[in-house]
Amino acid sequence: MTATDRSIELINAAAQAAADRLAHDIIAYDVSDVLSITDAFLLASAPNDRQVKSIVDEIEEQLQKELGVKPVRREGDRDARWILLDYVDIVIHVQHSEERVFYALERLWKDCPEIALPEDAVKTRGKAEEHAQLTGGTEGDHS
Repeated sequence: MTATDRSIELINAAAQAAADRLAHDIIAYDVSDVLSITDAFLLASAPNDRQVKSIVDEIEEQLQKELGVKPVRREGDRDARWILLDYVDIVIHVQHSEERVFYALERLWKDCPEIALPEDAVKTRGKAEEHAQLTGGTEGDHS
């Protein structure tokens, strides 16, 4: 089983909205073969809490405006360090850069196929990996 065309459409629109608000390390995974509850995950990061919230707000606004969908659940608003948007077909994680490196969700889903994203959305990729190299460890290595 692979992610549906609708899921891919949602992922691409969300990735573009995140990039428009200067999110970095935007990546999407097709998790449909390993999870029955959703087709795809989108991960994105921002350097501060305010920007995390701004990215999430832009994603919500664009998905509603362009595709007529609203999330069934939104979690993490209080601290704005990691906000999750659940659209059933897709789940979006927007994390503060520190949480992104610490939790390293990419390691959990590395065996899942990556979903190709619009070129504008992926031009900011790699900052979490660069940070891990600069700090002398790999992403998620906090022992």
